Amino acid sequence: MRIILRICLVLVLLYGVLVASLAIAMRQPPSVFGSIMAKLPPAAFMVLPFEPLWMGARAGDLQVGQEAPDFSLRSLNADTSVQLSSFRRKKPVVLVFGSYT
Repeated sequence: MRIILRICLVLVLLYGVLVASLAIAMRQPPSVFGSIMAKLPPAAFMVLPFEPLWMGARAGDLQVGQEAPDFSLRSLNADTSVQLSSFRRKKPVVLVFGSYT
C-alpha cells in the first residue's frame, strides 16, 4: 500500500512540475516558446492543461476604453511613416492581424 502511495505522490509531483514548466515556457518570447513546443510530444497536449495555461499566459491586461499604445508604421506607397496618435479623436482605426489568403 505504501508503494502505491509513493508512486501516486511521485506522479502528482511530476505532473505539477510539467504543468509549471509549461506555464513558464508560455510566458517566454515567441521564438523561445516555439522551440520548446517543437520538442513537446503530441501526447502532452492530451495530458497537460494546455488551453487554460495559454489563455492565462496570453490574456494581457487590456481594458475597455483603454487607449492603444502609440506606434508608427512605414507607408507602403511612400517613404513616409504614419503614427497612430495622429488619428486619435479624428477617425476610427481598425488594425487587422492575419492573412487574407
